[in-house]
Amino acid sequence: MINKLVDKIKKTNAPIVVGLDPMLSYIPEHILKKTYSEFGETLEGAAEAIWQYNKEIVDATYDLIPAVKPQIAMYEQFGVEGVKAFQKTVAYCKEKDLVVIGDVKRGDIGSTSEAYAVGHLGKVQVGSQKISAFDEDFATVNPYLGSDGIKPFIKVCKEENKGLFILVKTSNPSSGEFQDRLIDGRPLYEWVGEKVAAWGEEHMGDSYSYIGAVVGATYPEMGKVLRKVMPKSYILVPGYGAQGGKGKDLVHFFNEDGLGAIVNSSRGIIAAYKQEQYAKFGAEGFAEASRQAVLDMKADIASALG
Repeated sequence: MINKLVDKIKKTNAPIVVGLDPMLSYIPEHILKKTYSEFGETLEGAAEAIWQYNKEIVDATYDLIPAVKPQIAMYEQFGVEGVKAFQKTVAYCKEKDLVVIGDVKRGDIGSTSEAYAVGHLGKVQVGSQKISAFDEDFATVNPYLGSDGIKPFIKVCKEENKGLFILVKTSNPSSGEFQDRLIDGRPLYEWVGEKVAAWGEEHMGDSYSYIGAVVGATYPEMGKVLRKVMPKSYILVPGYGAQGGKGKDLVHFFNEDGLGAIVNSSRGIIAAYKQEQYAKFGAEGFAEASRQAVLDMKADIASALG
């Protein structure tokens, strides 16, 4: 799957992943009115609104981008109905030939880690059948429980030719409380980056590993160091746009071949119509505003990379 991701990035010339992280506050009134009239102001009505919103954004952008990244918490808050919307979103994006990165941030050990890996990336045994549940192409995982939490995921990834993005240096302001702590004179995130590189050697694609890393755009200097630590790992870069990251901050996340990183933008794209520069599209044109935001992001990154 890493080979497909690299190929699609080359084809679209857009190292961009759209974060499908919907909140009800993002969804235009005309969609909410329609779904509430059909299902009431219920969890089912909210989940249907999210699904319809996602579908329009995907329809407007899928030809421009290689991948999407639905964040499962935004769906789980609506319970079972929200999880169904997550599942429908993943399946629809795969129909559009998009690479799907399940932003699930799982982190546990033993049989629990195995179950998470099977549920999101593998196939679960049901009687004589093996069935995919969510069937994302990649999943985000938290490595801070150690190798016990990662190896069950790598096992499933090898079986299914799928991949991981492992949290190394996250984009949130308080990430340094733990991740920047020095161990033998080096910050913890560097040690984690070295482990990611080692895990990645176990599961290589043609030019990059199936085992990637998450490094926030808000820490470009740290990204520069980690790029050297993990030369064959793709870096998923959150924090662009709404969290303050700009194209110029991204240069060091990429390798000399112009590859090696994919940049996420969530509300900066999916809620673009709420921004002043895209207000002309209006709420009815929210999906076209998202398309324009993707084009602008693509131009910003291309300009920064030269």
